[in-house]
Amino acid sequence: MKAPRRREDAEPPQVSAAQGANAAGRDVINSVALYAEQAKLLPEAAYGLIPDEAAQNGLSNIPRTAGFVGRADELDTLDAAFADPGAVVLHAVYGLGGVGKSALAAHWAAHRATAALRWWITADSAAAVDKGVADLAVALQPGLTELPAELRKERALHWLAGHGDWLIVLDNVDHPDHIRPLVDRVPGGRALITTRRSTGWHRLATTIPLEVLTPADSTALFIQVLTHNGPRDGDGTAQVCAELGHLALAVEQAAAFCAETATSPRAYLAMLRQWPAEMFAAGPEGCDSERTIARIWRITLDRLTDTPLAGQILRILAWYAPDHIPRTLLGGLAPPPVLAHAVGRLLGYSMITENGDGTLSVHRLLQALARTPDLDDPHRPAADINHARDHAATRLEDTFPADIDQPGHWPQCRSLLPHVEALAQHTLPDHDTTTTALLFRTAAFLLGQGATASAIRYFLRVHTTYEHVLGDDHPHTLTSRSNLAVAYYSAGDLTRAISLYERAVTGYERVLGDDHPDTLTSRSNLAAAHQAAGDLTRAITLHERTLIDRVRIFGDDHPDTLGSRNNLAAAYYSAGDLTRAISLYERAVTGYERVLGEVHPDTLTSRSNLAAAHQAAGDLTRAISLYERSITAFERVLGDDHPDTLASRSRLATAYQAAGDLTRAISLHERTLIDRVRILGDDHPHTLTSRNSLATTYYWAGDLTRAITLHERTLIDRVRVLGDDHPDTLNSRNNLAVAYCSAGDLTRAITLHERTLIDRVRILGDDHPDTLTSRSNLAAAYQAAGDLTRAISLYERSITAFERVLGDDHPDTLTSRSNLAAAYQAAGDLTRAISLYERTLSACDRVLSDAHPLTTAVQRNLAAVRAASAEPPPSNPS
Repeated sequence: MKAPRRREDAEPPQVSAAQGANAAGRDVINSVALYAEQAKLLPEAAYGLIPDEAAQNGLSNIPRTAGFVGRADELDTLDAAFADPGAVVLHAVYGLGGVGKSALAAHWAAHRATAALRWWITADSAAAVDKGVADLAVALQPGLTELPAELRKERALHWLAGHGDWLIVLDNVDHPDHIRPLVDRVPGGRALITTRRSTGWHRLATTIPLEVLTPADSTALFIQVLTHNGPRDGDGTAQVCAELGHLALAVEQAAAFCAETATSPRAYLAMLRQWPAEMFAAGPEGCDSERTIARIWRITLDRLTDTPLAGQILRILAWYAPDHIPRTLLGGLAPPPVLAHAVGRLLGYSMITENGDGTLSVHRLLQALARTPDLDDPHRPAADINHARDHAATRLEDTFPADIDQPGHWPQCRSLLPHVEALAQHTLPDHDTTTTALLFRTAAFLLGQGATASAIRYFLRVHTTYEHVLGDDHPHTLTSRSNLAVAYYSAGDLTRAISLYERAVTGYERVLGDDHPDTLTSRSNLAAAHQAAGDLTRAITLHERTLIDRVRIFGDDHPDTLGSRNNLAAAYYSAGDLTRAISLYERAVTGYERVLGEVHPDTLTSRSNLAAAHQAAGDLTRAISLYERSITAFERVLGDDHPDTLASRSRLATAYQAAGDLTRAISLHERTLIDRVRILGDDHPHTLTSRNSLATTYYWAGDLTRAITLHERTLIDRVRVLGDDHPDTLNSRNNLAVAYCSAGDLTRAITLHERTLIDRVRILGDDHPDTLTSRSNLAAAYQAAGDLTRAISLYERSITAFERVLGDDHPDTLTSRSNLAAAYQAAGDLTRAISLYERTLSACDRVLSDAHPLTTAVQRNLAAVRAASAEPPPSNPS
C-alpha cells in the first residue's frame, strides 16, 4: 500500500497568464497556498482566482421589498445618480432611523438597477462589511467556502477591482471609515450606501437626503399591510399616519399590529396616546425586537453616549413644535463650542435637521418618544424628562419678547407661538407651575393679535393654575382673574367678563384694601364692562368713584388719575352727555400734556378721544384738526405701522366721511385696510373693522354694489373669526341689512334686521343701546316696505326705551324721535310729525351744533312738513 503524501509537500497548481494573474492575484494565491501549508488541503477551486464570468448570468442577494409604496421621485433620483459610467460611483442615502432608507435601496436595487451583480451588505460595523465582502466571494465561487474570511474577502476585492458591472448596497453604515477599506480598493462599479449619518461623506460619496413618506403614500402603506390577509376597517388610518409623522417603519409596524390584533386604527391611535411607552416598544408577531420604534432610536443614542449633552438637547427639543425651533431656545445649556458640538452630533446622526435659517427640526415621533419615560431606557428617565420640560418652559419665557405691543417684536412672537402651543399641549395641566407665567405674555400677545379664543384658553389655564398653586386670594391669582375677564370682554362675552371683574374687585378689596392701585384698576375695568353692556348708570357711578379715589390717593396729575378722567369722559360720551364728555377729555388731554408730554401715546389717545367727542357733537372742523394732529404725532412716535397709528387714521377717515369729504374718507380707509392686512393679517378684528368702515363709506357715497359686497364678506369673516354672537358680528349683520334696505332689497333687509334684533335681545338684553338701534332700524325697513303700522309701533317702543336708557337728549334718542316723526309724516299725521320735529330740533339746538347732520336734517324735514300742512312759520321775536 502506497504511503500517503504529507500535507506540507502539497504544491498549488500553477496559474497561467491566460487566467489573468497579476501581482495582486499572485499575492492572493500565495496567501491561499500559505494557509494550505499551515492548515489543511483545500479544494482545487480555492487555489485559483474567481472566474471573470462568475456573475455573467446574474447574481443577487437583494432582500425582497413586498409592500413598498411611493417614492417615485427618490427612485428617479437614484436612476440619475447611477446613470453615468466610469469610475466607482458612491451615493449615500441618509435619514432618520425608520424613515425607509433600506426599503428604498432594496427596491431600487432589485427593480431599477441593471448591474449583473447586485450584492447587499449589512454595514453597521467594519467587521460586518468584511463579512459581507467575504460572503460575496463564496457566492461568486462556492468552492471558497472553507477559506478563512480574510482570504475570501481578499479574493472578492480582487474580483471587484477587475470588473465594473456590479452594484453593492452598503446598508446602515455607521461611520464612513467602516467602508473606506472597501471603496479604496475598487476603482470601478457602483456602491449605494444607506446611513443615519448626514455628515462625513464629503470626500467619499454624494449624499441624498430621504424624508418621510407623503401622507398619501403612508396611508397607502398602512392600508396595504392592514388588508394583506383580508378586508379590515381602515377608518382613522390617515389620523394614525399623521400621528406617526408618516415614518415608514412606524406606519408599517402599526398597520401590522392592527392587522394581527384585530385593532381598528382609531383604537390604535387611542392606545398610542394613552400608553405611548408600551406602543413604541410594541411590534408585530415575528418582528425583530431591535427594529421597534423605541429600540431603533435607542441604538442611535447609545452611539452618542460620549456626548451626554446630545440626549439632553433631544429631550428639550421634544417639548417644542417639530419644525423651525430657534437655536436660541437651547441657549445656556453649555458654552457655545460644547453646545455646537452636541448639536452637530445629533445632526450627523439625522436625529435632528437644520433648516438653513438658524432653526432646527425634529421628527414628531422621535419627540413623542423623548417625552415618554421608560425605566428600561437609560436615555428616558422620568427625572431627566421633567427637567427638560422645565428647561424648555424657562427658555421660552426668557426668549418671548416682553414688549408685545411693538410691531417690530411681532415676528419673533409669532415664530415662538407654535412652540408655546406645543409645550402647553404636551404638558398636563396638573404639572403646571408658576413658570407657566409664560402663557400670560403669550395670551396677551394673542389677544392683541385678535386670536381671542386661544388667548382665553391660555388665560383660563394660568388662572386655574394660580388658584390651585397660590390660592384664591393671592395677588397673582387676582391679576390672572382680571386678565381672563379682559379676554372675555374682547370676545363679547360680557356676562362672564363682569362676573370675573366683580370677583376680582371683591378679592382686591379684601386682600389689598380699597385704596390699592390694583383695586382701583380692577374697579375701572368693571366700569368699562358695564359700559359695554349698556349699563351706563352703573358704569358712570363706578368711574366717578374711581376718579375721586385716585385724586385723593395719587393727586390730580397722576397718570392713573388722568386715565380715570379719560374713562369717565368715555362713559359720558356713551350716555350722550357730550358737553361733560368734551369737558373731561379736555382736562385729561391738558393733564397728559403737562405730565407726560404732548407726544406720549396716552396723550395722543386722549386727544383722539376728544376729537371723537367733538365729531359726535357735530364740530367736525375741530374733530378733524385734532385727528390730523394726533396722526402726525403717532406716526412720529410709534411709526406708521403701529396699531394705534392705524386706529387714529381710521378715525380720521370716519370724520372725513361725516364731513361729506367721501373721496378723502375712502382713500384713507382703503390705505388703512391695506396696512392692517399687511401688518395684522386678513382676519384680525381690526382688519375686519377697517373693511366694515370702508363698506360704510361706500354706502354713504352711494356705491351700494361695493358696499353690499364688502359688508357681505365682512359678515362671513366675522362669523368665522369672532363667532355668530360677537357684537362686531351683529354690527356687520345690521349694516348689511341697512345696505339691503337702501338698495331696495326689503325682503332680505327685514329678515336680517329681525334676526339681528332677536340676537341682540338674547345676547345684550332688551335695553342695550345696540338692541334699541336694531329695533329702530327694523322699523325703518318696515316703513320702506310701506308697513307704517308696524314701523310706527316699533319707533314708539324704541323712543320710550331710548329715553329711559339714554335720556331725552341723547343723539340716538333724537335720531329715533326724528324717524318716528318721518313715519307720522308718511302716514299723513302731520300734526304729530310737526310736534316731534319741533321737540327734536329744540334738543338738537341744546345738545348738538348747528352744523350737525341731525340738526340740519330735522330743520329741513320740519320745513317740508310745515309747508305740506300749510301752517305758517312762527314770526321772529322783535
